[in-house]
Amino acid sequence: VQLQASGGGLVQAGGSLRLSCAASGNTFSRYIMGWFRQAPGKEREIVASINRSGGNTYYADAVKGRFTISRDNAESTVYLQMNSLRPEDTAVYYCAGSRWAGSVMVLTTSYDYWGQGTVVTVSS
Repeated sequence: VQLQASGGGLVQAGGSLRLSCAASGNTFSRYIMGWFRQAPGKEREIVASINRSGGNTYYADAVKGRFTISRDNAESTVYLQMNSLRPEDTAVYYCAGSRWAGSVMVLTTSYDYWGQGTVVTVSS
């Protein structure tokens, strides 16, 4: 499966952005989906994950209460709504898909497919 992320940009602190990740093919519902981010000089980290049906989600503590992950299996798309953005949210954001059995996945090594990344810059 190929993943195409979009929606990044430059926003002021306190603002909002909505990231989208569209998947090719018709097998999207088979994958656990996740959003990761990587800031300059830092390792890639989990932001959020969602199970195949969309009924179970995971959020990193740093984004809990501000970000919302969702998916539309009919449209083969996963979203990340980001509110109350902070300068420390600045990073390249990646979507990823996992074929592993389970509900949500938080490790980069658990994901099989990766999008190309979209840049989010939050100014203070």
